[in-house]
Amino acid sequence: QVQLVESGGGLVQAGGSLRLSCAASGRTFSSYVMGWFRQAPGKEREFVASISKYGLTRTVADSVKGRFTISRDNVKNTMYLQMNSLKPEDTAVYSCVAHSDRMSYVWENWHYWGQGTQVTVSS
Repeated sequence: QVQLVESGGGLVQAGGSLRLSCAASGRTFSSYVMGWFRQAPGKEREFVASISKYGLTRTVADSVKGRFTISRDNVKNTMYLQMNSLKPEDTAVYSCVAHSDRMSYVWENWHYWGQGTQVTVSS
């Protein structure tokens, strides 16, 4: 079992930056592939980014490529999402996820899910 807790969301103006964190507790953090999803009001949840167990492989959605960076610190048991050049369309609840073996673009395929943190980008 692993518990995931997100933090770092908030209100920011367009063009600004935020860094989200996902703190994991339970089993060894490096045992999990980690990822981020987001869901905007009235829209389906979408994949944002994922990172392999030791950070060697990173996958980022085209919608955020070049603006968002995913990283992890296996000593601190924490994953990060650095979000730069934010746009109003980035407004969403951002949730972290964990999987014991592989990444997936499908929310339901992950093994563990956090509660999410709200990110609001004003124009």
